[in-house]
Amino acid sequence: MTAPHDPLRLCVYATVAALTWIAGPVAVAAFAVLAFAGYLRAHRQGLRRSACVLRDVRLVLAYLAVLAAAGAAGAIIRWT
Repeated sequence: MTAPHDPLRLCVYATVAALTWIAGPVAVAAFAVLAFAGYLRAHRQGLRRSACVLRDVRLVLAYLAVLAAAGAAGAIIRWT
């Protein structure tokens, strides 16, 4: 008998969503910057197609840059 599928990614997504909800736009910006750095490094090492829905790494990088900017803008607006 095979073991049942462990939906670990769903737990990870829920945890990231909870942290984002608690920390607000700062968390959005931080996760986006972290992901951007990871994808940029992978792109420089030759990754051209991602498992991300956007597929093209350049599109993923653009999406993450916009997300980081939106998070930073949200943080500035929230605390001014």
